[in-house]
Amino acid sequence: MNPFKRAPIQNGLPHSLSPRQRAWQRFRRNRLGYWSLILFVALFVLSLCAEVLSSDRPLLVRYKGEYYLPIAKVYPETTFDGDFPTRTDYLDPFILERITTHGNFAIFPLNRYSYDSINYFAKEPNPAPPSAENWLGTDDRGRDVLARLLYGFRVSVLFGLALTVIGVLVGTLTGALMGFFGGRFDLMSQRAIEIWGSMPELYLLIIFASIFEPSLALLIILLSLFGWMGLSDYVRAEFYRNRSLDYVKSARALGLSNVQIMWRHILPNSLTPVITFLPFRMSAAILALTSLDFLGLGVPPTTPSLGELLAQGKANLDAWWISLSTFAVLVLTLLLLTFMGDALRDAFDTRMGLAQMRGRVAPKVPARGGAAEAVR
Repeated sequence: MNPFKRAPIQNGLPHSLSPRQRAWQRFRRNRLGYWSLILFVALFVLSLCAEVLSSDRPLLVRYKGEYYLPIAKVYPETTFDGDFPTRTDYLDPFILERITTHGNFAIFPLNRYSYDSINYFAKEPNPAPPSAENWLGTDDRGRDVLARLLYGFRVSVLFGLALTVIGVLVGTLTGALMGFFGGRFDLMSQRAIEIWGSMPELYLLIIFASIFEPSLALLIILLSLFGWMGLSDYVRAEFYRNRSLDYVKSARALGLSNVQIMWRHILPNSLTPVITFLPFRMSAAILALTSLDFLGLGVPPTTPSLGELLAQGKANLDAWWISLSTFAVLVLTLLLLTFMGDALRDAFDTRMGLAQMRGRVAPKVPARGGAAEAVR
């Protein structure tokens, strides 16, 4: 980008960009972080459409002149002239032949397996290597690895988002209160946080996992109890610094309440550590979920998980495709989040932004034949 590019002109005067617009421009200059954001969002959107991309049920079936939507509704086997009134197994060669011959047709997803699909008519023993039928092979139970990776990636990202949102809300609130009021309240809160942070988190997870049934909700609650303390220190420092500035004193002189000063004035000027904290917090949450699932302390066994696939790869060293594909997805996810975090940190660095934005307006060079030659 040309450093001497002129600023936008409005009403005949140079228009100054807002801090958010300047931060977005600095973020876009970091090509690695910018394209990491685009790729991560694209992968997440694809995972949200996992039922359409990877499922053991057809998207649409035309059978004997009638149309069916198996992707949205469960049909018994007798609907397609089967023998049993149970749920239709569309991997059954008999059913597959009935819905794809004699003028009938079915539209299948790109991958014909869901995360819990078991092909009882497979030609090779499980775990089976990658093939045209199972692109990334199967695990030791005959489930498609590609489908479990797609659904497991969605579970990991949604878990990371939930944990990040809760951590940001609690950490921002506690840090704002400590930094704004300070004094004895800040001192007592800091000691309480130190005591709470010294508790063994892993042991508590093991104890609660042995008492309660494992679930995502339980993991979110337990990890949220400890995931906010890192951010609260940064927010506390920002509020402690901003509360003594002139604009806060002016707000007090105008009679604004403490809540109004914190919400409308100090918080918008203290969001830099919060925003730069988000990608790193998400990567830590995804890694924590993967580690707990690998140890058997995470989600229920029926839930697709990257950690459970890594545990299967460890138990089946000959099935290299399980560990390799899962490790590649995990590393790619963490790398994208790390690149995004680095780009956000540089984008909200005001010192770097000031040095770059000072060169946006081109210096005025005297034109030939103008005042410069008139002096001669």
